[in-house]
Amino acid sequence: MTESSGGLPERPLSPHLQVWRWHVTMACSILHRGCIFALYFGALLLAGWAVSLASGSECYGWYIGLLGSPLGKLVLFGLTFALLFNLAYTVRQSFWDLGLGFSLKTADMTGAAAIAFAAVGAIVIWAIAAQTGALS
Repeated sequence: MTESSGGLPERPLSPHLQVWRWHVTMACSILHRGCIFALYFGALLLAGWAVSLASGSECYGWYIGLLGSPLGKLVLFGLTFALLFNLAYTVRQSFWDLGLGFSLKTADMTGAAAIAFAAVGAIVIWAIAAQTGALS
């Protein structure tokens, strides 16, 4: 029979961010998961908007005031980014489903392009909204 020290046995640690070299495809994978969570949250916001609309003008005005606050606009900007990133990421994944784009250079390039598309697209959409007076 072996003797033990009474404590938990020493176990090896799993590789983590300190071990793996950070790269664009890893960032895209993590960002995609976060954006999916954000889009679920956005669906709840949309449902809340519909409920406030059905609840009358006072409730609707309060909800629109909440979404029109600086924090609300920041959340809506983040949801715009999440939606555009998810769109670009899905196109990228569709090419992967066809067996295309698996080389490291192509995977990194398409990942960076997806992030850039979402960032630039969100900024352009919100700039157009600000110019047309939709944000006031």
